[in-house]
Amino acid sequence: MEITQRQKEILCQIIEEYAETASPVGSVTLAKLFGVSSATIRAEMARLEALGLIAQPHTSAGRVPTDAGYRFYVNTLNGESGGFGRDFYDDSVTDVRLLEDGNLRRGMHALEVRVNAQSRADTAIRGAVDALVELTGNLGLATIGEQLYLAGISRLFTQPEFGDTRRVQSVAKLLDNLEPWLREAAPGEALNIFIGQENPIGKNSEVSLIISKFRSPFSDRSYIGVLGPTRQNYSRVMSLVKYAGNMLEEILEN
Repeated sequence: MEITQRQKEILCQIIEEYAETASPVGSVTLAKLFGVSSATIRAEMARLEALGLIAQPHTSAGRVPTDAGYRFYVNTLNGESGGFGRDFYDDSVTDVRLLEDGNLRRGMHALEVRVNAQSRADTAIRGAVDALVELTGNLGLATIGEQLYLAGISRLFTQPEFGDTRRVQSVAKLLDNLEPWLREAAPGEALNIFIGQENPIGKNSEVSLIISKFRSPFSDRSYIGVLGPTRQNYSRVMSLVKYAGNMLEEILEN
């Protein structure tokens, strides 16, 4: 995919702005941020749209990311595309992120406090899920033996994307089938991200599933993660989910 560094940065800004506001991002906003004319930004946005990375929901509106745009962004965060990201599979880089991001550091500390307050493995996992719900505003989930623990459904459905009954029903269908899918598919990466249409179940639910695999007394393939709209602060959520999995594995093995 032919994309310039400035186009990458514009895509990044659209994704991060949209995550915060849930509103399409216009050229005037981006022009101020990048110190160029609105016409220049519109030309760059047209290229990103031609590549399928952003879309224009209404004729007079700004742009929103597509599933492909989010995937490009996440791959870049994972160091697969070069550019503005870091490698989330590298624990030494996570340490650097801790030093740079005070909010992320406080979130990780909140996870530690919630987990360390528990004396049993199952309650420790539930505590980590509950903390992820509070920190991300998403639905939290984890496998505990053969059971799937869910928390934060009401938090998920208060997000603006779920004013549509069709989308709520699609998410419900995904949740109904998630536990057997995790058991059978057993995603193998330390951190797994399924965006929108990539979800193996509930493809039309327009949500992202971010899960971390970890070892626990219940299974070598236990999972913890979140389910939320594709409009996510992927950098922060991916870091928190990965940290939760690593922390649980370390604490539960001792």
